Amino acid sequence: MNDKNLKEEILKRIDKNPLLQKEIYESFKAHSKTEKEAIRNALKELQEEGKIYKDSRNRYCKVDENLAIGIINFTKRGSMAFVECEDGRKIAVKVENSGISLHKDEVAVEIIGTWKELPEGKVIRILKRGLKYVIGEFERKGIFGFVVPIDGKINMDFYVSPEHIGLAKNGQIVKAKIIRYQSPTKNPEVEIVEVLGDKDDPSIDLPIVIFKHDLPEPGYFPKKVLEEADKLPDKVLPEELKGRKDFRKERIFTIDGDTAKDFDDAVGIKKLKNGNYLLGVHIADVSHYVKEGSEIEKEAYKRGTSVYLIDTVIPMLPFKLSNEICSLNEGQDRLTMSLIMEIDPYGHLVNSRIYNGVIRSVKRLTYSKVNELLSDNCSPEVEKDIGFLKPDLEMMKELMEILSKKRKERGSIIDIESHEVQFIFDEKGYVKDILPVERGVSEQMIEEFMVLANETVASYFDVKELPFLYRVHEYPDPDLILQLHNYLELLGIKVKMPATIQPKFLQEILERTKDHPLSKNIQMMLVRTMKRALYSETNIGHFGLASTSYTHFTSPIRRYPDLIVHRLLKEFMRHKGSLSNKEIKKYSYLLPKVALHSSEREKIADQAEWDLIDMKKVEYISRHIGDVYEVYITGVTRFGLFVEVPTKMISGLIHISELHDDYYNYDEKTNSLIGERTGKIYRIGDKLEAVVVRADKLRMEVDFVPYVEDELAKYSQQYPNAKIKGLKKNNKISKKRKK
Repeated sequence: MNDKNLKEEILKRIDKNPLLQKEIYESFKAHSKTEKEAIRNALKELQEEGKIYKDSRNRYCKVDENLAIGIINFTKRGSMAFVECEDGRKIAVKVENSGISLHKDEVAVEIIGTWKELPEGKVIRILKRGLKYVIGEFERKGIFGFVVPIDGKINMDFYVSPEHIGLAKNGQIVKAKIIRYQSPTKNPEVEIVEVLGDKDDPSIDLPIVIFKHDLPEPGYFPKKVLEEADKLPDKVLPEELKGRKDFRKERIFTIDGDTAKDFDDAVGIKKLKNGNYLLGVHIADVSHYVKEGSEIEKEAYKRGTSVYLIDTVIPMLPFKLSNEICSLNEGQDRLTMSLIMEIDPYGHLVNSRIYNGVIRSVKRLTYSKVNELLSDNCSPEVEKDIGFLKPDLEMMKELMEILSKKRKERGSIIDIESHEVQFIFDEKGYVKDILPVERGVSEQMIEEFMVLANETVASYFDVKELPFLYRVHEYPDPDLILQLHNYLELLGIKVKMPATIQPKFLQEILERTKDHPLSKNIQMMLVRTMKRALYSETNIGHFGLASTSYTHFTSPIRRYPDLIVHRLLKEFMRHKGSLSNKEIKKYSYLLPKVALHSSEREKIADQAEWDLIDMKKVEYISRHIGDVYEVYITGVTRFGLFVEVPTKMISGLIHISELHDDYYNYDEKTNSLIGERTGKIYRIGDKLEAVVVRADKLRMEVDFVPYVEDELAKYSQQYPNAKIKGLKKNNKISKKRKK
C-alpha cells in the first residue's frame, strides 16, 4: 500500500470511531517494525496536513469540514483571538468563544459563522497547552498573591499560594511556572521560580523579551549541536577545494556595520572591455558544513533565523560556524557560492553564472569608513586604511546608481526612509538618548547588489518551474490604499487612482511628496497599506520590489530559508540546470512546510526586536514625564489619536477623553475626528504639541495629553502620578515661541 492509499485508509477507519495508535496498528494487522513505522509516518503527515488530531484521550480523530485545528493567538489586549492552522488558514475567535484556552494553546475550533470575511470559530477542545511559564508583576494580597502577565495577550491573572511565593516582593517582575491551568471557575495557578528584579531596572528588559517570545538564551545551544560543531574544521582543507572555482586572487571584500561579527556576503567588481560591469556576489557556503539531517541543521530549522536584540544576538548557528569557518573573514580562505553577473551600462543583466567557489577577502570594510572614503571629507587615517579600494568602490557606487534608477523606473518602493534608531546608554544602563540611523551610499550599494543577486537566483528556478522557496509580497490592502488616497486629497495632493494598483503608482507618490513637510507621515501611511513579505513555495512576485521573482539567498548564516536555497542551487548545478525527479518530489513536499515555519519564526524574531526597542523608547520617555513635545498624528480611531514624537520615533496615545474643547465624532470616510461645535478636525499628519503624562515600559504604553499653556494646574491635579513639577518645553518649541 503506497503512502497516499495508507493515509486514505486511516481516514476511513477513524471517520466514525476515534482510535488509539495501537488500535490502528491492530486494525491493519501491523506487527513488523516497518509496517508500524509506515503507519506512524502517515499519522504524522495527516496531523501536519490538519486532517486529523489527537483528543484528550489520545485517540486519533478525523477533522471534518466544520472543524479546524491550530494555534490560538490572542491580540495585544486579549480582546480577540485568531487560530492559525497548519495549512495557512486563519479563524477568528471572539473572547467569549475562546473557553479556557490560553495564548499559544493548540485547539480544536468549530466553525460557527464568519467575522470580517474570515471564518469565525468556537473553541471546543484544548489539545495541547502552549504556555509552560509566564512572566509578570507580582502583586501580594495578604498571605497569597497574583502574577499579572506583562504580555497583554494573556488575559488573566495567575494565583500564587503562600508556599509558592518564594522570595518575591510586591511589585517585582517574576518568572512563574504554571502548575495548574484554569478551569471555568478558578484562575490558573503558578509557582514563582525566579525573581527577575524591579520593574524599572533596565537589565530585566532583555530576559523579559526572550521569555515572552520563547527564544533561546543568548549563547545557548544543545550539547549535541555544540559537539557536532566542534568536529568541524577550523580552516578550509585542501580536499574541499576540488571542483571549486578559485577567486582567491580577485579583489573581493566585505562591507558591514561597525559592530558586525559574522560576514556572510562579499563583493568584487570589474569593468569589461565592452563597457559592461562584472559584479561578483560571494555568499558563505554554509550548506557545505550544515548537512541535511544533522543536529546543527535541526536546530537551525527550529530557530529559523538569528534574532537581533539591540546589542545582543541570538544566533541561528553556533559561534564555530557563524563567526569562524562560515564567516568571510579578512585574509582567510573561505568556501562560497559565488554569483557572477554581467550588467550593461543601462542596468540590464546580460549574463550570470553560479559557482561553488573559494575566496580570500582582502579587507573587512565598514559602512562608516566606505561612506567617509566616498565623501569630500575623508580623513588621512581612513584613506590610509582602505584607500587602495577606492577605484573599486567608486565603480560600485556608479553601478549602484544605475541599478537604483532602473529599479525606481519599474516602480520598486524600497527607498522609504529607515526608521531604525540607535540607543545611547548611560553608565547605569538607562537610555540617555535616541538617535536616528542614517543610511549612506555604502548601505545602498550592498542593498542594490543583494536585491539583484536574489532576483537572479530566483529567476533560474522560476523560468523552469522547478520547486523553489520564494520571498513573496502580496498586493496592498485596497481599503488602506483608498484611505491613503483620501488623506492625500485632504492635503491638497491630487492623485488619480488607477484601476489596478501597481508599485509604480506608490513610487510616484513617494517621489511627488518627498519634499512635503509631512513626507514622513505619508511614508508611514503608505507602509501601512502594505502586507507582510513571506516565504512561499508559490511565486506570486514581490510587490514592494516590483519584482516578478525574488528569494533570500544572501544570508545563510542568519536565515534558514537561504540555507535551503543554497541546497537547491547545488542540486540545480549538479543536474546542469535542473533537478532530478527524486529532488522534485522531495522539495514539493518539504518547501510548503519550510515556508510556513520560516515565515512564522521571522515574525516572532521581528516582534521580539520591536518589543525590546519599544521598551527602551518608553524607558527614555518615562524620564521625561511632564515634557512638551511636537508630535504628529499617525493614526485616528474612535477612541483617540495615535501620535509620534518624530525626533525620537516614540509613539503614544491621546485618548479622546483628553480632547476637552469639544465633543469629537469619528468620520470613517476621512479617517478623522471632527468637533461637533467647533468643526475642528484631527487627521493623520497633523502636528500638535502634547505633554507626556504616563509611560508604562512593561506594557509599552505612552499617554499624552494636548498641551494648553494655561492648564498646567489641571494637568498636575489630574495626573498626580506623573510628578509634573513644571512643564519643560522642548527646546525647538521654546525658541519658536520666543520668535
